[in-house]
Amino acid sequence: MSKIKDNLLIIIAGLAVGIASVVLVAFGNPGNMGFCIACFIRDIAGGVKLHTAPVVQYVRPEVIGIVLGSMIMALIGGEFKAKGGSAPVSRFVLGFCVMVGALMFLGCPLRMVIRLGGGDGNAIIGLVGFVAGVGVGTVFLNKGFTFKRSYNVPTIEGFALPAINIGLLVLLLAFPALLAFSTEAPGSKHAPIAMALIIGLVIGALAQKSRLCMAGGIRDAFMLKDFHLLWGFVAIFAAVLVGNLITGKFTFSFADQPVAYNALADGNFIWAFLGMFLVGVASILLGGCPLRQLVLAGAGSSDSALAVLGMTVGAAFCHNFGLASSGKGTTLNGKIAVIVCLVVTFIIGAANCRKVEE
Repeated sequence: MSKIKDNLLIIIAGLAVGIASVVLVAFGNPGNMGFCIACFIRDIAGGVKLHTAPVVQYVRPEVIGIVLGSMIMALIGGEFKAKGGSAPVSRFVLGFCVMVGALMFLGCPLRMVIRLGGGDGNAIIGLVGFVAGVGVGTVFLNKGFTFKRSYNVPTIEGFALPAINIGLLVLLLAFPALLAFSTEAPGSKHAPIAMALIIGLVIGALAQKSRLCMAGGIRDAFMLKDFHLLWGFVAIFAAVLVGNLITGKFTFSFADQPVAYNALADGNFIWAFLGMFLVGVASILLGGCPLRQLVLAGAGSSDSALAVLGMTVGAAFCHNFGLASSGKGTTLNGKIAVIVCLVVTFIIGAANCRKVEE
């Protein structure tokens, strides 16, 4: 019975994410981007002026809601635990690498599923790369990869990232003149603040309770033949697909998809694959995809908070130095960065492998 309840919970969480994505797009978010953790963190980095790319600057309430929703649910369930101290610098660096890969592909694992549900054929290439990356990540796990244990830290450490997000919400509502706002392109498209925040709170709470994680689902299928978390993946896809069919927004194609480049043109498929491959490997070493890192940070993990900060700095770096892809395609700087980050990720993985006792 417990297994059935767990499966039902992960399916409900996945359906909620999928439905929320369709609703947010209907009320203003960019197409096929109702929920994208990487894109939203990138926009927030621009909103607080860490980068100056004018088309991707907006403090996204969805991210604030996810972190605070996770915190509230963890407090209610007695699962809020302030822990940290497990390879903080490596986690920051891996968070940075995740963002480099995500902005090469133009989306995190969650948006990859949402793009699939909208008919974006390029996401198929991203999915193959992501699965391959998770597969390589599980090889590291099987060879004894570990960052060792986290330790109890002062409670204030656990509330650090939620406090930062509360600060962002105050700025957005009370002092918007201090922030940057895009006036065109993706950054200018957004659902009403209250709607985005409430949806984020609900998704954060459900994701905390269900342990929803794109990378974790594939990892568990590879290592344990446990397909529990994959039900969330399937539910998100199904909800987005049905929602897009109902609203007439489903279009299967590789070209002219919203906020995406044609992976079949100019050899871009290689970089779409490698971008998500990098996200897959780094997410496994971190212990979860970008969504999972936000949720864990909200529940008190300063280790995950550092990964989120790494993603934020990575997003700013990508746009300040021309690494991020656009609807027009990839960039040379981005290709170099992906290769460098793959090397760094593999070094971190290999350096933290310890002999598995028989």
